[in-house]
Amino acid sequence: MAGYEDVNDAERLSQDPTFRLIGSEKVWDRGAALTSRLQTFETEILTEEENFAGLARLNRELIGKAEALGSPYRTVLDMDSTEIPVYGEQEQSAYNGHFESTCYHPLLLFNREGDCLAAKLRPGNVHSAEGWEELLLPEIERQQHRGEEVAFRADAAFAKPEIYEALEERGVKYAIRIPANNNLERDIAELVPRPVGRPSKKPLVEYKGFLYQAESWKTARRVVAKVEHHAGELFPRVGFIVTNLTLPSRAVVRFYNKRGTAEQWSKEGKQAVKMTRLSCHRFRSNEVRLWLTIIAYNLGNLWRRLVLPQRIGNWSLTSLQQRLVKTGGRLVKHARYYWLLLAESHLTRRLFGAMVQRMAALTIPAG
Repeated sequence: MAGYEDVNDAERLSQDPTFRLIGSEKVWDRGAALTSRLQTFETEILTEEENFAGLARLNRELIGKAEALGSPYRTVLDMDSTEIPVYGEQEQSAYNGHFESTCYHPLLLFNREGDCLAAKLRPGNVHSAEGWEELLLPEIERQQHRGEEVAFRADAAFAKPEIYEALEERGVKYAIRIPANNNLERDIAELVPRPVGRPSKKPLVEYKGFLYQAESWKTARRVVAKVEHHAGELFPRVGFIVTNLTLPSRAVVRFYNKRGTAEQWSKEGKQAVKMTRLSCHRFRSNEVRLWLTIIAYNLGNLWRRLVLPQRIGNWSLTSLQQRLVKTGGRLVKHARYYWLLLAESHLTRRLFGAMVQRMAALTIPAG
């Protein structure tokens, strides 16, 4: 969470008095774990099946405590894949034609608060939606068991009949973008021609909802089209969304567009907690590293939305990391106390006190 991306930093950090005190108050004079010990911890101990499964369980229990504080009646799930480039001979890395790079291609599941609920590291050449059921269906079951209404959003890579059917069987509302084709474009033919007269400086946006059934679908479904005419552009911008929502067409598009924040959360994970640093040779070791970065990301996101004062509650994780986490200080040891003296730059005494008060006010259940 502090932005130290791999064990190369351990040699220096093992001598940091604050890290040593956090590790063990009794033997803190001996120093914290060195590079070799941390490497063994990541590549051998955590790769054992029981410990590896515990990482996902630990992450979900962490978010579960936040959910226990109270949440809206409806849970919105956003699923997306992302690219993690590799620069060596890592196991199961492969060239991906869409990203035009040799990479891993993980799948991530977020809620609308930005918490990463589940993740799966995959080879670089798999389809964007591969393995969706392993992440999505257990989370839907978990949320419905809590009495939550569930909604799902995803881009055109997840426009698959088996996904629609699985969601409909479980009573989940969804809005998924689908690729354009001749049949869809024929249904909105009246919206495509540019309006007569001088074009407006603002985009002219029109919506239309209609029933559509592709050859691979067992039933007809509602499709919402959005057509945008922009000044200076010869052809309109057209997008299609398949949905079972009963909202007006404009509201369906607005609901779907909010899934763009999931891409922003992925970028924060890459930039702030170095999710892209999967430099181990073995695939399982890189899976461990991915889970460690996701847990760090969720700690930062929960800190941001539950503890930070409102005036800095919209800071990015990178800003929080550089301004609040990496704060200069001095550790003073007395006979009975340790005093950690922090420099007041961005992390002022008033801000630190406000965060402590907010933490104390959280009614998180024990366990």
